Amino acid sequence: MTEHTDHPGHRDTTGVDWDARAAAFDDEPDHGLRDPAVRGAWAERLRAWLPEHPCDLLDLGCGTGSLALLAAERGHRVTGVDLSPAMVARARAKLAGRDAAFLVGDAAAPPVGEQRYDTVLVRHVLWALPDPGRALRHWRGLLRPGGRLVLVEGVWGTVSPVGIPADRLTALLAPLAERVHLERLSDDPLLWGREVEDERYAVVASAAAGDVCP
Repeated sequence: MTEHTDHPGHRDTTGVDWDARAAAFDDEPDHGLRDPAVRGAWAERLRAWLPEHPCDLLDLGCGTGSLALLAAERGHRVTGVDLSPAMVARARAKLAGRDAAFLVGDAAAPPVGEQRYDTVLVRHVLWALPDPGRALRHWRGLLRPGGRLVLVEGVWGTVSPVGIPADRLTALLAPLAERVHLERLSDDPLLWGREVEDERYAVVASAAAGDVCP
């Protein structure tokens, strides 16, 4: 079994001390995006998944801010949320000087008050949530009209797999979104820094047709 080390960024049942893991978190190729080829692969995917024009983006379970940085580089205004203060500190340092803010909080119920967003980006969080459907409904409520959820998920390992299958996630999204687009990611080794055999994918769920961005 391949160990799954992506942190969910919320109050989960994995028992992992994510503050303790923060210092080494970016050592994984798809976490730190230090390899230019891996970074470029994620940047290209985000270019396709996110709105073309700069928008307000909420990154839940943001970790050390690697995807948030790619989004900010494209002009998006980023708010990141993570339960780990150590992860948030690293994200703030990584995006210093950018149009970005980071909050310590539960990704399943982010502390953003009445603020609404054009895009909610979530990578590797739903797999550890006790009630994914409830979280999706809450995240859908954080979107402005015409907004979108961008969810990167998978099922990791073969002996004792953990994760959320694509067919389950798309079924949960069906009553919440006008359009649901599934994109398989397992066959692109550049995203992971190696060949992978397990299920990895992204889903873009649009609340309504068209962007709302200025």
